[in-house]
Formats: sequence, C-alpha cells, structure tokens
Amino acid sequence: MKDRGEDQAALRLRADRLEARRSNHFTRRPRAATSAREEALVARAVAAAQRGDHDAQRFLYLRFADHVYGYVRAIIRDDHEAEDVTQLVFAKLLRVLDRYEPAGVPFSRWLLRLAHNAAVDHLRAVRTVPVAEVRPVEEPDDDDAGERLRSLRLALEAVPDDQRQVLVLHHVAGLSAPEIAERLGRSPSSVHSLHHRGRRTLRAALVELGAGPVTLHQLAA
Repeated sequence: MKDRGEDQAALRLRADRLEARRSNHFTRRPRAATSAREEALVARAVAAAQRGDHDAQRFLYLRFADHVYGYVRAIIRDDHEAEDVTQLVFAKLLRVLDRYEPAGVPFSRWLLRLAHNAAVDHLRAVRTVPVAEVRPVEEPDDDDAGERLRSLRLALEAVPDDQRQVLVLHHVAGLSAPEIAERLGRSPSSVHSLHHRGRRTLRAALVELGAGPVTLHQLAA
C-alpha cells in the first residue's frame, strides 16, 4: 500500500510538471527517447490507470498526447480533425486499457495501434458523409436517393451560413483553403475551422434525420 501511495505521488508530480510545460494546443513533436527508468514509470502508470487511478490516467495523457496527435495528423492531414481524433483515442483508452497486457507489445506501440484504428475509422466516415450527387434535372432519382437528398437539404439548413459557404466552395467549386480565405477575406486557419465545424454539424444533422450514407462526390447547397 505504501508503494502504491509513493507511485501515486510520483505520478502526480510528473503529471503536474508535464502540464506546466504544455501549451494549450497539441504539437507534432516526436516522442522523446525513453530510458529504462522512464519505461518503468510508464509501466507503473499503466497498472495504476487500470485500477482507476486518475493521476496515472492524467500522466499517460500528458506523456503521450502530442505523440499520438503527431501520428494521427500524419494520417488525417488536418490539424482540427487530428485534435478531435486524438481526444477520442484517449477517451477510448479509458474504456479499453484493461485489455492491455504488459507482456505483449510496449504500451506506446499499443497506444499507436488505437490511434491508427481511430484515424482510419475517421477517414472512412468522412469519405461516406451523406451528401448529394449533382444530377441533371431530368434524371429521376429512385425513392431512396430522393429521400436522402431531401434529408441532405434539411440537414444543410442546420449548418450556419459561413460554414455552409466554405463547404460549398471547397466541395463543389473545388477551391483550396487559401483560395477560399482570399475570396472570403478570412485567414486559412479560420477557413479550416469553419470547414471542420461545418462537416461536423452536417454529419450530426444527418444522423439525427436518420439519413443513409451516399458516397461523397460533390456537395450541393
């Protein structure tokens, strides 16, 4: 019991130090090489986190968050979406941490497997966001496609104007973020943020409406 108390105090201290050096945003810095002492501390932190120790869970997040973010960002190639996926990875970690076996792969490698799966799942979801294909007026839709199109139009109404404008300029007009920024008089980072929030709002609205997926080709407002 005394050893556990000492470990908890040590992990709390390390977490406090990491948090004090941390910025408000994720960074893409590579994970520093670890010593045997550091690996032993991580192993104790994992064991404590599996028992529900909040200081250990906080330590693992602060220790590996930027490393996970950099890995996810390399797959997704979007800063804002990579931040969301990184948060999802650590939320999932708390649910599945009991499955980790120390005798298997190192914890950092096991964590990156979670990150890889989450990033791939995100890309698949983005590619199948329900949207409408642009069809000639005279071409009839089947009942199912027509219903999805109606759902899309309703969902688009839930997207704020500035976000919808960015979605249309990007997915229909094919403009890049810098081109959209120049046209709208915004910064590229602002355009990225609007695009990210717009897609998230659209997905949520479509889910609420129960719309079935349609392959993403073009977005029609």
